[in-house]
Amino acid sequence: MTLPTPKSKHLPSQAPRGFTLIELILVMTILTIAVSLTAPALANFFRGRTLDSEARRLLALMRQGQSRAVSEGIPMELWVDAATGSFGLEAEPSYDATDPKALTFSLDSNLQLEAVNGAIPVVGADGASLSGGTGQPRLASNHPNLPRIRFLPDGSFSEISPQMLRLTGRDGASIWLAQGRNRLSYEIRARIN
Repeated sequence: MTLPTPKSKHLPSQAPRGFTLIELILVMTILTIAVSLTAPALANFFRGRTLDSEARRLLALMRQGQSRAVSEGIPMELWVDAATGSFGLEAEPSYDATDPKALTFSLDSNLQLEAVNGAIPVVGADGASLSGGTGQPRLASNHPNLPRIRFLPDGSFSEISPQMLRLTGRDGASIWLAQGRNRLSYEIRARIN
C-alpha cells in the first residue's frame, strides 16, 4: 500500500515590513509638539531645583560652621561676597592666622546671594550699633568688609550676623535663609516669587 504524498503548500514569502515615511513624519510631529509644550515647565523645574539645592548647601555650611565653633572652641565665620558670587567658612584669624580647613564655594552663575538686615538696627549693650556703620566693633577677620555670620564657641551666633540671607534666581524667584525664632540657627523660609 502506498501512501498518498501530501501536496506541498507554497506560502507566499512575506518581506519584513518597515515604517512608511508618512508614519515617521507623523511620529516626529507629535514628539515635536510634546517637547515644545513641556520644555518651559522643565526649564522652570530645573531652575527651581538649582535654587533649592544652593539654599540647602548654604544651610549645611552654616551647620558645619556652628559645629566647628563648638567642637574646636573658636569663633567661625561664614562670609558672603555678593560681588564675586562666592561664600565660605573659616576660623576667625585671631586664634590662627590661617585655617587649613577653610572652605570656599562659588554660586551657580544664574543665582545671586545677598545678606539682609532687618529695618531695626541691632544695638549692643553699650548702645553702639552692631549692624554696620561706624559704630561696628572691629573684629579680626580675613573678610572685614563683607557680611558674615559669626558663630561663637557656645554654638550661638553674634549680634553682627545678618538676620537673613536671600538667594535670588535669574527669573526673580527667591529663597530666604532667616534666623530662627530661638536665634540659635538659620532656617529656610518660604519661596517668594
